[in-house]
Amino acid sequence: MNSLAKILIAGASLLATASAAFAIEGKLTLYTSQPNDDAQQTVDAFMAKYPDVEVTFVRDGTTKIVAKLRAELEAGNSPADLLLIADSVTMEGLAKDGYLKAYEEADVSDYADEMQDPERMWFPTKLITTGIIYNTNAPMKPTSWKDLLGEEARNQVAMPSPLTSGAALIHTHSIVETLDTGWDYYEQLAANGAQASGGNGGVLKAVAGGEKLYGMVVEFLPIREKAKGAPVDFVFPEEGVSAISEPVAILDGTQNEEAAQAFVDFLLSEEGQELAAKQGYMPALADVAPPEGFPSLAEISFLTIDPAKALESAEADKEKFAEIFGQN
Repeated sequence: MNSLAKILIAGASLLATASAAFAIEGKLTLYTSQPNDDAQQTVDAFMAKYPDVEVTFVRDGTTKIVAKLRAELEAGNSPADLLLIADSVTMEGLAKDGYLKAYEEADVSDYADEMQDPERMWFPTKLITTGIIYNTNAPMKPTSWKDLLGEEARNQVAMPSPLTSGAALIHTHSIVETLDTGWDYYEQLAANGAQASGGNGGVLKAVAGGEKLYGMVVEFLPIREKAKGAPVDFVFPEEGVSAISEPVAILDGTQNEEAAQAFVDFLLSEEGQELAAKQGYMPALADVAPPEGFPSLAEISFLTIDPAKALESAEADKEKFAEIFGQN
C-alpha cells in the first residue's frame, strides 16, 4: 500500500469518527462525587469531542449524592443519566436494586478482569489506592502494614474511619479479607494507640503537620503534597494496597442512552484515561502512563476483593470497626 492510500484511509477513518460524534446529540445529567474541578474538566473534554451533547453535573460526596439519587429514583423523578462515584461496592448496591442499566457492548478488552463488573453495569475510570503515608522526620520508613503495629508507631498512626469514608470502608474490608490476621490486625492497631476518625484529608493534615508520624491514606494526596514540598512520603506496602476504581454507570431511566454510552466510552478510551492521569490519578488502563511520582500499574500489588461480598458485609464491617475503636 503506497503512502497516498494510507493517508486517504486514515482521513476516511477520522471523518467517520467525526461523523459518529456529531450524530450523537441531546442532553445528559451526570451525578458525581468527583471534585468540582475534575468534574468540570471531564465534562468539558467530553463535550469537546461530542459538541452536540450538553452535559450538566450535580456534585457531592459519594454518600450524599447517592442518597439524593436514591430518594429521587424511589420517587420516580430523577434527572440523572449517569453516575460517577468513588467505589464499586456502592455501585453493586444500586445494581442489585435495579437502578443501573447494563452496557454489554462497552469495550473493556484492555482492562484487567479483576477490576470489571461481569454484568457490565459499571466500569472503572481510574484507580485510587490506600497505602501508608509517613512524615519524612519519622524514625522508621514503613514497608509493610505490620510496621504500623510496632513500638515506633505507638500512638503515632492516623487513619480515616470507614464510618465516614467509602474508601476507608473498602480498605478495611480488603485488609480483613486478605491479610492472615483478619480483624486481629485492627485490634492490634487499636491497642497500639492508632486513631481513626474522619476522612483522608484529616490524615494527610495530621501527618504533614507532625501531629502523627504515620497513617493510612489514599495515595494521590501525599504524592501531590510531596511534590509541593510537604514533609511526607507514601509507601505501597509489600502485602499490597486496597483500591477503589471511581466507576461510572448508566442509570436505568436515562432518556439519552446513546449519549450516555458515548460518555462511558470516552472515559474508557485512551483519551479519557490520559485525562485521568493529567488530573493526577492512576489510570485504570495499564498502557497509559501514570502521573509523575506514581509507579506503573504493573509495579503495584493489590488486595483484591469481591465487590458483591463487600456490599453484603458493609454494615457488619462498620459495626465491628466501631466496636474495636470505641466509635459506637
